[in-house]
Amino acid sequence: MEKNFIERLMEDVSQKSSRVLVGLDPVIESMPESFVRPILREKGNNNEGCAEAIWIFNKKLIEGLADIAVAFKPQIAFYEAYGIAGMQAYSRTLKAIREHGILAIGDIKRGDIGSTAEAYATGHLGHGSEFEADAVTVNPYLGIDSIRPFLKYVDQNGKGLFVLAKTSNSSSSEFQDLDTIDQKCSTNIKLYQRVSAKISEWGKNSISGNYSSVGAVVGATHPSTLSELRKMYPHIPFLIPGYGAQGATAKDIIHGFDSNGHGAIVNSSRGIIFAGGKDTSNFVSDARIAAIKMRDEIENALKG
Repeated sequence: MEKNFIERLMEDVSQKSSRVLVGLDPVIESMPESFVRPILREKGNNNEGCAEAIWIFNKKLIEGLADIAVAFKPQIAFYEAYGIAGMQAYSRTLKAIREHGILAIGDIKRGDIGSTAEAYATGHLGHGSEFEADAVTVNPYLGIDSIRPFLKYVDQNGKGLFVLAKTSNSSSSEFQDLDTIDQKCSTNIKLYQRVSAKISEWGKNSISGNYSSVGAVVGATHPSTLSELRKMYPHIPFLIPGYGAQGATAKDIIHGFDSNGHGAIVNSSRGIIFAGGKDTSNFVSDARIAAIKMRDEIENALKG
């Protein structure tokens, strides 16, 4: 029987001694000039040329970081911006990740209901789909109606899901920290706490070992929340954004792990893929140095 998402993830974490999730958020203007200029000169400074540059950029990073990253997470918006050609680059990127035997997390943040949600789930988790990933991110604002179609792929096809709970952006508190009433005990609980409780419930059928294939997105910029939710929901794996470019450090994110150093993966996008800046002559080597540094900083913080 094939391993499900969380089993594969935990296995890769152990084998690579890494918790590094590399976000593939390509921005043409941030790519090294020596790399991107010849491609745009040949293919044209248009959607097709930019998409070709994105694809080659991603392909080189996937090959260069395959032994360090436990997963890659392409954010779909950076591909949609370049139309059909950009979406073809997104599809090729997902296929390349999975062909290397690495987990691909589609950062799509979908959240709709009914047949629309079913179409999203099929398009991004369905076997053989152009945009098939091993896991995706989703928005729970519309409740279980927006999550149920994705859960079908978790329960029946071994896929993974990461649900937004407490995000890393500064304005997340406008909604996520609002007080709600817990009818069972007549106490106030934050909205992100209520969402986390639902995530725990939604993932109870996919627990393998200590963790579920239904995880939560919890920002590294909220270390106390990471600590709180780790204690409250020991079976929820965390996808932790906000490391590096957004200011969070290894000391901030260790609160999202259990006593064995498991239970979370940590995303860095700009801090790795653009580590060498626009003037670098070897962006893959620079990305490797940044990814190894991140891996080791997290490992040392967990040991400490």
